[in-house]
Amino acid sequence: MTEASALMKLQELDLELLKCASTLASMPQQARLKTIALAAKKVRSELTSIVGQRKDAELEIADVEANLAHYHEKTAEVQATADSGAFTHREVRDIEQQLTSLAKHIEKAEFTLGPLRERLERLARAEKNARLTAEKIEVERKATEESLTHDSAELRAKIVELSRERDRVAGGVSAEHLASYETARKRFKGLGVERLRGNVPSVCRVKLQPSSFHDLAQGEEITECPYCHRILITSEEVEGE
Repeated sequence: MTEASALMKLQELDLELLKCASTLASMPQQARLKTIALAAKKVRSELTSIVGQRKDAELEIADVEANLAHYHEKTAEVQATADSGAFTHREVRDIEQQLTSLAKHIEKAEFTLGPLRERLERLARAEKNARLTAEKIEVERKATEESLTHDSAELRAKIVELSRERDRVAGGVSAEHLASYETARKRFKGLGVERLRGNVPSVCRVKLQPSSFHDLAQGEEITECPYCHRILITSEEVEGE
């Protein structure tokens, strides 16, 4: 295989690889995996928020419970003092005021705990549901990936085969021409090489002027189209190339 033929073959292989990649990307499982990924991201975000709120609620309850325990302990101390002996009228009044104040604090703390515990229960349920949803999404993701792997096995095998053939063919192209090919391939969306048929390039199809055609015919087999600047093969295509 000549270098010119290798360039044409390389383009043919790359176009086929692009087609395979496009087919692989358009498989329904690919779209489903994107949807699953978005759903998983949303659930993770919600779960992070719920866990944060649940921990805050637990800390808030712990603080109120600690205060409540302190008030009960202090009430017991004051009551023990009151039961320990006789006091003046003023001392009795002070003790009663302390007990009244502590009772109000206890009542307020117990009243505060009710809604906090209800909120914690709601957050715990929400967290449990979010984790169950995340688990279901993960199960679906694995099943979809398995389905994609199964349905695309033949296509992936073809891609591997084409890639190996591409490497082999690329070995027959000089570093200079290979670099030019890669640049043209990216610039022209895969169609970076054309062959001269008569005096018309096969891709851009702009008829060459006689002077340009003469110069190209007398020049190198691998050159550049004067109009579109793709790689231009000036030799005729040989049967079986």
